[in-house]
Amino acid sequence: MDAAGGLAALRGLLERPLASYYLLISSAGLLLLIGLTMVFSATSVRDYAVDGNASASLTKQAIFAVIGIVAFWACQRLPARTYRVLGRPLLLVAVVLLLVLNLLVAYGLLTNGPARIGPLEAELLWLFVGGLQLQPSELAKFALVLWGAHVIARKGAALGWWRELATPLFPVVGLLFVLVGYNDLGTMLCLLALVVGLLWAAGVRKRVFAALSAVGLMGIGLLVAVASLGAGSGVAGQENYRLARLTNFVNPPPPQQCKETDCWQIAQARYAIENGGWFGTGLGQGRSKWAWLPAAENDFIFAVIAEELGVVGCVVVVTLFAVLAYTGLRIARRVEDPFRRLAAAGVTAWLVGQAMINIGGVVGLLPLTGVPLPFISDGGSALVVTLAAVGMLASFARAEPDAARALHARPPARWVRLVWAPLPPLPGRRRRPTAPPAARGSVPRARERRRDDQAAPRGARGNRARDRSADERRR
Repeated sequence: MDAAGGLAALRGLLERPLASYYLLISSAGLLLLIGLTMVFSATSVRDYAVDGNASASLTKQAIFAVIGIVAFWACQRLPARTYRVLGRPLLLVAVVLLLVLNLLVAYGLLTNGPARIGPLEAELLWLFVGGLQLQPSELAKFALVLWGAHVIARKGAALGWWRELATPLFPVVGLLFVLVGYNDLGTMLCLLALVVGLLWAAGVRKRVFAALSAVGLMGIGLLVAVASLGAGSGVAGQENYRLARLTNFVNPPPPQQCKETDCWQIAQARYAIENGGWFGTGLGQGRSKWAWLPAAENDFIFAVIAEELGVVGCVVVVTLFAVLAYTGLRIARRVEDPFRRLAAAGVTAWLVGQAMINIGGVVGLLPLTGVPLPFISDGGSALVVTLAAVGMLASFARAEPDAARALHARPPARWVRLVWAPLPPLPGRRRRPTAPPAARGSVPRARERRRDDQAAPRGARGNRARDRSADERRR
């Protein structure tokens, strides 16, 4: 009886108008708090040994967290039409930055020197512009969500035709895959999850997914092969590190045979997870971060969580990502605007897919790819862009029909709206969208009319009126 009452209470909470909004900010906020805590725990020993300041990395990450919260605040104030306009210029900026990054990396390989031209400098995945460091692939994720959702929403019913998918969606996506995947296969897989989320929310046919899966597998195999030519962190003429990761996943060697060049990270992650047990060694008491586990504050921070917080801490983190996934899909299902629905599904697939790739690689359920854990891993560009995407989701959650009516029924004070977020538009008051041109294969409006009296042509209504008797017309 108590269980039934608890389920009824939970169902009642989820049926509240602003439930999606509060679920989103609570899950994202808790993940951000856990991330700051674990970044300090994973870096304090190293930072103190290097320069005597145990909180150096925490301070830097906290600064980026503040910038990300400002981006969250700004993005949740923007209407959907602004995001549709920003999609193309953001995508263009991301492509230009990726081109500059790849050209600088190629220049460094050809000259056997630093990848630097004037104030621009590249380091595999990072682009340095003066004293500013950024990761263009993170901006490419957000830009692809906005641009892809806008393009797919415009196509509408014509999306079932292959030629509509081929122009311009597939060429742009293929270009991004090449620019990102050549140096970072893991981020390319996150982009692939994002595109799958967009197409799934658009209702693309299964045969399209089957064809895309075949092309995607071929592309991944090609990117794995080019690591022998120097792609990513590979070196021409030496062992293909991407192929080694796949073979170590399929046939893992004994931990005693692991070296730092092949499966050292995987073995140390297993030791950390085993050492943590159910309840962990205690926050800050882990030993794998003492120069044993490479990238402990970034790609392998989940192993630090497993060692210090145990299975209980891991379950809490996975549960928060599950709540985030549920909330994102809930928003995508409830909003009325096709663009909002597609963008919400794309962001959810991106964040949850990246979390699954990271956690699966650390615990051994997936091949190791080296992507950060959203909200938690150390990294400024990723954290700012992630919080900006969550801000966009928050604006969509407030635009749900029930949420918009509730906010307009009891509007907050004016200063609250100025500081926090304006009121969303009421459902049904949006301008009627213009029909796409006939060349794109859109369905004519006349065919979508209902076969009832309200949708009947004027002539038909007039004929019915003339057919009535004179007494009925007098009434």
